[in-house]
Amino acid sequence: MSFTNDRFLRALTNQPLDRPPLWMMRQAGRYLPEYLATRERAGSFLNLCKTPELACEVTLQPIARFGFDAAILFSDILTIPDAMGLGLSFNEGEGPRFANPIRTLDAIEQLGIPDPQQELRYVMDAVKLIKHELAASIPLIGFAGSPWTLASYMIEGGGSKDFINSKALLYAQPEAMHRLLDKLTQAVSLYLNAQIDAGVDVVMLFDSWGGMLPTNSFQAFSLATMKKVIDQLKPTVPVIVFTKGGGMWLNDLNNIGATALGIDWQTDLAYARACLPNTCLQGNLDPTVLFTNPRVVRDTTLAMLQAQGANQQYIANLGHGILPKTPLKNVDAFVQTVQEFRY
Repeated sequence: MSFTNDRFLRALTNQPLDRPPLWMMRQAGRYLPEYLATRERAGSFLNLCKTPELACEVTLQPIARFGFDAAILFSDILTIPDAMGLGLSFNEGEGPRFANPIRTLDAIEQLGIPDPQQELRYVMDAVKLIKHELAASIPLIGFAGSPWTLASYMIEGGGSKDFINSKALLYAQPEAMHRLLDKLTQAVSLYLNAQIDAGVDVVMLFDSWGGMLPTNSFQAFSLATMKKVIDQLKPTVPVIVFTKGGGMWLNDLNNIGATALGIDWQTDLAYARACLPNTCLQGNLDPTVLFTNPRVVRDTTLAMLQAQGANQQYIANLGHGILPKTPLKNVDAFVQTVQEFRY
């Protein structure tokens, strides 16, 4: 498919560009007043995710406001464990919680693999609607959580600072952890392939918690499962992998078959580029920079862009998702700086 604006795909395929393409992780989110209004109409975050028309509406809001070079499907990485029956809920100020965390081999064995066309049909319907509304203007990114990240949420029952239950299961019962990851690898592969069939142009794996593992455990329980997912994906779209806290494993991540790697704000971008001169990189700006002022945002963004040198295999983004209550004037400064930059 050809797009009116194809900068994003050109960066992923190492084609000449006038400037870096730009999008933001969580670009459809709580920093936008229009998102908050739609969220209020929806009644709950889950209802917003599970109503294709509303998911489409909030997906398009940041495109209309900022003119990003790619849209990302509005959804959540926990749709798969929700479809597995863990009882997902979101309470204001507390983040996601599961009523039925999984912590034993018996519980793992009872988990079914969700059918993306049944239990997750609302996601595919949203993809089709968004693609129709975008009308080939810009590409659409689909996504899923990495198997390890999903497993961590499922075992802890929500987010965690220390992941005691997840690590305890990994160390004490590695066979149980591998069994859970095998099921999640299958589920994530099916889910992303269904998104590809529905029309997404790029898929992204969010490995939010891979960086909290020691190296040998990261390689065995996170990296290996992401490689298995990528190996099972239809080879028709590019794949972006983002491991938060993964800067020490750049070469390992570069060898699992992804098209591009997301770079968090803790990793020096010039170092990442020197390590991976032939790989498309994405991101790196610390999201908290957007809480300063437009001058600081412009200077920091410009330094990030210049860290690439003459290499055009780069996608401007943050080093993690944009935070709630981020001042819009600073987002404007970030966007404008990238859009005015020229190679």
